[in-house]
Amino acid sequence: MTKWGIIGCGRIAHRFMQGLSALPGNVLAASYSRRAETVDAFVALYGGRACCSTEELLASDIDAVYIATLPDTHADYSIKAMNAGKHVLCEKPATLNLGQLNEVLAVAKSTGLLFMEGMKPPFYPLYKKLKEHLQHDPVGPVGYVRAGSSVADISRDHPNFSHELAGGALMQIGIYEAFLAIDWLGETEEIQAMGRFSGLQVDMFSIFQTRHRGGYAQLYGGFDLHGKGDALICGTLGHITIHKNWWNPAKATIDYLDGRIVEINEPFTAGGLNYEITHFVDLMRSGAVESPVITHDMSRRMIKMIDDARAIIGLKYIGE
Repeated sequence: MTKWGIIGCGRIAHRFMQGLSALPGNVLAASYSRRAETVDAFVALYGGRACCSTEELLASDIDAVYIATLPDTHADYSIKAMNAGKHVLCEKPATLNLGQLNEVLAVAKSTGLLFMEGMKPPFYPLYKKLKEHLQHDPVGPVGYVRAGSSVADISRDHPNFSHELAGGALMQIGIYEAFLAIDWLGETEEIQAMGRFSGLQVDMFSIFQTRHRGGYAQLYGGFDLHGKGDALICGTLGHITIHKNWWNPAKATIDYLDGRIVEINEPFTAGGLNYEITHFVDLMRSGAVESPVITHDMSRRMIKMIDDARAIIGLKYIGE
């Protein structure tokens, strides 16, 4: 039995529990939130112990911690958890910036514990089946990726709009697109970016395009326009559309240069986080200290892309 602790009891924590509840051999043992009423309500739904502090949670009999807070606290909680001897699955983006991530990964190395960023798309059945299909029926070398999403119906009290909590389109949406571009095109070599703040301290809409070892990417994210949420991946022999929402993928279409069209449908279950949880637990039980899918280097490359885009548009967070 793997005993989990959760730090942060907001929306993504409920999504995590939807996935965890579908996995035998896993149990929620302890939870902590800065607001007592939030953790009490969370425990009433899912069981386990409501803790009054992170210290109480980390002193409890748990094996791993899922950090479900906002990015401003990810580094601090990750370091505390690993120093307490707990493996860490941390919600994306893993930290506020590359400097913080390097500090977290130094602690992971010194403690010999598993640390993984919770970047979910590659663990979905659709994404895995797509990659497997392309092994025997490729679209040729990929040279272009286009992806983006803009969600115009989020309430203005959402943390995505908070500068203090490290909100903004690049951090909350762009990090997914950074993964997609790097996964298909390799390391980033150049970036251009523009961002619109719309009277707030965080970017309400950003576009960024990147040059990689393998080609080019055009990416966008925002909170005041209604965008599509699909992804386009182009190779020399065809192109792939991962239909919306591509980061929770369930359907893809491959259009080949020879006229063939292949549809791949792989619905996901239990909200989708169950797949990355399974991967993490398998790694933990095998004694691994790093995911071969979301490697530490992948996490570095993703946050570096966001760092560089933020520098171009002039978005800094408290303490930077």
